[in-house]
Amino acid sequence: MTGPGISVVICVYTEDRWEDILAAVSSVRAQSCPALETLLVVDHNPALLARLERAYEAGDGVRVLANAGPRGLSAGRNTGIAASRGEVIAFLDDDAVAERDWLRRFTEGYADPRVLAVGGRTEPVWASGRRPDWFPEEFDWVVGCTYQGLPPGRVRVRNVLGGNASFRRTAFEAAGGFATGIGRDGDRRPLGCEETELCIRLSRARPDAVLLIDDRAVIHHRVPASREHFAYFRSRTYAEGLSKALVARSVGADKGLESERRYVTRVLPAGVARGIRDALLGRPGGAGRAGAIVAGALGAAGGYALGSLRARRAAGTPYPAPPAFEPTQEPAGEPTPAPAQRPSRATDREPPGRLAQEPARAPAEQPPRGPTQKPPRPPVQAPPDAGTRGIR
Repeated sequence: MTGPGISVVICVYTEDRWEDILAAVSSVRAQSCPALETLLVVDHNPALLARLERAYEAGDGVRVLANAGPRGLSAGRNTGIAASRGEVIAFLDDDAVAERDWLRRFTEGYADPRVLAVGGRTEPVWASGRRPDWFPEEFDWVVGCTYQGLPPGRVRVRNVLGGNASFRRTAFEAAGGFATGIGRDGDRRPLGCEETELCIRLSRARPDAVLLIDDRAVIHHRVPASREHFAYFRSRTYAEGLSKALVARSVGADKGLESERRYVTRVLPAGVARGIRDALLGRPGGAGRAGAIVAGALGAAGGYALGSLRARRAAGTPYPAPPAFEPTQEPAGEPTPAPAQRPSRATDREPPGRLAQEPARAPAEQPPRGPTQKPPRPPVQAPPDAGTRGIR
């Protein structure tokens, strides 16, 4: 398939995810539509940097770089953008593996020149082997995955989800890079929303821009055991509220909370109703899911309130400006085929959840999707041609 050359950026920060990182790179090498290159950006970890340089010293289309900015995911992504050569830059979490047609689905989305970003669907791979009974699908963004309430198919959205997303290079030339004042920094408080803020800036800079999610562009994201507990659920929802306050400070509350209003007023009440119904019918976890939805909403609201208060106290303080990227002088070359290798195991990274808007329309009719077997308990080998089952 002829399409734009795609550079894949994978940001890494800890040797604890060594096997996950290797699996993520292997899944990129196994793509049916080969990547132009894979960039591993190491976030201020010299030991990991040296180890990866030794592992990929022969090249094989993999480049290892040190984060050239401040510590954190946003600066790591910006480093990858600046060093990349592709017309499109795709981002994959360091503990996720992509299905074989992941980049092919992205390429199809860019057939329309108005499209400046394409995201995909992220499926959880639970460490325990199954979803906890109490964990509501409406809050799968807590563990960095596609959540109940996002529209199916290939649809237009306000923002893509950062752990499974791609952008044209011209998007960064128009809007700048990821804001380093927002988002995750290693294992500290699980903040996020950096791609939400970027997408809103992009839509303002380019009102004609089209941003899509194609739920056939699938990755499998490992959820460690520590994130299957309610304590993490509570801290993550609270941190999301803090992050939303930062987004609102940057781009304004109207745009910053546009999609979240629909999520809170439609998606969550429907989830509570389903949980109560399941409880009345004696189905396991119904009451727990309903309670978790209420607790998650209250936690996010509390975080947003505190974050807004801090923003008011910081009124007059300039918000950190995102880095600018100069237009490329020469087009990137054609993609070079990479050796086909199967990924060694499924992985997970918990990038911040996002709340995308209701679809304007599906640009193209999608083929029917049949049920598929869920990924097994990690460590697993993610199937290159797994199906396209939705989360519903």
